[in-house]
Amino acid sequence: MAKKVIVKINELTKKHSISLRELSRLADVRHAALSELSSGKRENINFSHIEKIAEALDISDIREIIDLVNVIDQSK
Repeated sequence: MAKKVIVKINELTKKHSISLRELSRLADVRHAALSELSSGKRENINFSHIEKIAEALDISDIREIIDLVNVIDQSK
């Protein structure tokens, strides 16, 4: 089964009671980039963004930010 890394932006904003725009400001990451990550539209993950989010939200465990999920292969 295929695997995919997802960035849990929606969970983070809910947990920390902040908006996507506020996270963008705190982490100094473009709002558009966070929006694309949260909707799954961005294929590549910039690890400097992950580091900035972790620092902004005082997160020490990367599993709070990213997750590895099974993906059903639609091509079969």
